[in-house]
Amino acid sequence: MAEEPWYRTTKRWGQTNLVEIDPDRYDAAWWRAHWRKTRIQGVIVNSGGIVAYYPSRFPLHHRAHTLGERDLYGEIVKEAREEGLKVIARMDSNRVAEDFYRAHPDWICVDATGKPYRQADKYITCVNSPYYSEYLPEIMRELIERSHPDGFADNSWAGIPRKKICYCRHCADQFRGYSGVDLPSGHDWSDERYRRWIRWSYKRRTDLWEFNNSVTMQAGGEHCRWMGMISGDVLNNGNRFIDLKSILERTEIVMLDHQRRNAVDGFADNTEAGKRLHEVGGWQKLIPESMPQYQLGSPAFRLASMPAAEVRLWSSSGFAGGIQPWWHHIGSSHEDRRQYNSAEPIFSWHEANEDILVDRKPLADVGVVWSQDNHDFHGQDKANDRTMTPYRGAIRALDRAGISYLPVHADDISRVVGRFGVLILPNLGVMSDAQAEAVKIFAKSGGSVVATSETSLYGPFGDPREDFALNDLFGVHCQGKSHGGQEFANPDIEVSDRHTYIRLVPELRAGLYGPRDATAPLATGRRHALLAGLEGTDTVPFGGFLPVVEVDDDVAVLATFIHEFPIYPPETAWMRRPHSDLPVITARETTSGGKLIWLVGDLDRCFARDEHPEHALIIANAVRWALGEKLLVSLEGTHGLITPTLYEQDGRYILHLNNRLVTAKTPGRQSDLVPIGPVTIRLRVPSREVPSREVSCQVQLRVSSCDVAAKLEGTELVFEVPQILDHEVAVIEFRS
Repeated sequence: MAEEPWYRTTKRWGQTNLVEIDPDRYDAAWWRAHWRKTRIQGVIVNSGGIVAYYPSRFPLHHRAHTLGERDLYGEIVKEAREEGLKVIARMDSNRVAEDFYRAHPDWICVDATGKPYRQADKYITCVNSPYYSEYLPEIMRELIERSHPDGFADNSWAGIPRKKICYCRHCADQFRGYSGVDLPSGHDWSDERYRRWIRWSYKRRTDLWEFNNSVTMQAGGEHCRWMGMISGDVLNNGNRFIDLKSILERTEIVMLDHQRRNAVDGFADNTEAGKRLHEVGGWQKLIPESMPQYQLGSPAFRLASMPAAEVRLWSSSGFAGGIQPWWHHIGSSHEDRRQYNSAEPIFSWHEANEDILVDRKPLADVGVVWSQDNHDFHGQDKANDRTMTPYRGAIRALDRAGISYLPVHADDISRVVGRFGVLILPNLGVMSDAQAEAVKIFAKSGGSVVATSETSLYGPFGDPREDFALNDLFGVHCQGKSHGGQEFANPDIEVSDRHTYIRLVPELRAGLYGPRDATAPLATGRRHALLAGLEGTDTVPFGGFLPVVEVDDDVAVLATFIHEFPIYPPETAWMRRPHSDLPVITARETTSGGKLIWLVGDLDRCFARDEHPEHALIIANAVRWALGEKLLVSLEGTHGLITPTLYEQDGRYILHLNNRLVTAKTPGRQSDLVPIGPVTIRLRVPSREVPSREVSCQVQLRVSSCDVAAKLEGTELVFEVPQILDHEVAVIEFRS
């Protein structure tokens, strides 16, 4: 049997990202010992591009400041081979120095006036120029001749970002050949040339990916693969024209560069990124992720140690999403020595538990649908507010409720019929006819669907439809008007245009403790299950965006819109129009047993943006109602701070439980670990595996290194985890 290639077997990586003075100070013996201590199987070594760490034969390939005639790259490769490690030659190639520009000015991106684009003292190279098609391939061939690396990675391979249009002759000629028209004159989504430029720019990056692989495989053999590093942030990929679905279907391994902390996304984002990339590219592929040991807040501090707690939370979040560890230091010597101690316990645990961290099948109750086209052509220049925030809100509401989910690409909806009980379409405004038809097939097969806001209102290029493409399925029809907004509200208390509420149906306050209210109707009837937990109020805050819709006769309206009214001065804060007939939440049941919920008001976006707990509760209630309370996993005692991720593997279940308690102002920063527990787990077991006299069940906690007792309650296996510090992984096995 042939040995499996390196990209299927190398699960732990290390990278000392060399800086230009490292040839004078690189301590080979210490780093070699650190490789052993951290149990890595492969190294990423700086080779060339902007800076060369070997004596290249190309005069414009600038050598590191202190390199001279030394081959530091080659020395590290030789030592790695002696240690039995795989080697990736790392490049960073999208900019060059002044002398390179003078020699090849036509290889540089230029604006509409012909002025070159620069970043600091470097010039930005054009992906459509001979720099990428002729020069860089020769650099890669030279590296293969010298050291035969297993593969290549490039940090900024995709070139100039979307905010700038290159007007060089190579771009002009190639775009005209592709589209038949000239380059767009600016960023205008209503301009057909601009929309074609967007499509073409994505295609060019995919073409480049294929071309680079043809170069390295021809020169280095079948398994010498080129991998441009990929961000886990879908908007960042869109900004660089990286078509995730197209690229991930073509690559054998994903070198994930998803590191930066921000004020919006926290540790759970790393789990989501791993699940999303695997769902598109395949769960058999490895996704090592660059996990910095240095501080990456804003500003970043390249030489300061990241708190050990933060490293642990980020890496364990990645493990839950099927990500493999890759430690990363900037420079080969640091005065802050704390960063050298973070990786070893994490990597040792990963090695000891490798059997449960790969080769497994994900299980989830909910599929949350996304697409890059939606972010591009519906989100346009406001994608974070229009399309990304609704997606964030949906998954955060699920995480808060401990409901298992997986991201689903809109093109793959037809493939998940029967796999999930519920699909969520979070403001999936841009949908093709085929995608809308796939949703209908999912529903007709007994699946339930939750749609929000403007889902399906626009065609593939963002052109508005006369009505939702899903109008017949949900019985909800767009009237072409709207209230509110999608961005953050004006914080000025004098501004009340977003001071809006949702009225719940039926109104119950007449039967509740409180002063007499002559406007309260008689409290009759019962609230829908979507409104469970809100029995003490007839209204909840809104402040979001509401398309005006009408509904068919068999559609239940569960909540309506209350128009804005003054906030300040307080004496004026009373409802001018306390009632309307504008639906905010609708529900419909199908003959096949499915449930159809339309959150016309953008509660998903509102929750991510404003964090009103009622919005998250309604989203979670919608899923619970649709599933009939039959969740694969349910958690008790977590206070919404533990998220589950479930896998199946060879007759056993693997349940990741991640601590999401954040003590820092920025969601992805953390200096301390705060334990949560005890936590009660309920795992719904398929009837074929319900333990009996002949079958026993063992629950092993791989982080705590202990077994816990489990009992059967109906078809639910119930056990307790005493404490979760950063994470726990429960392995549930049934044995005859």
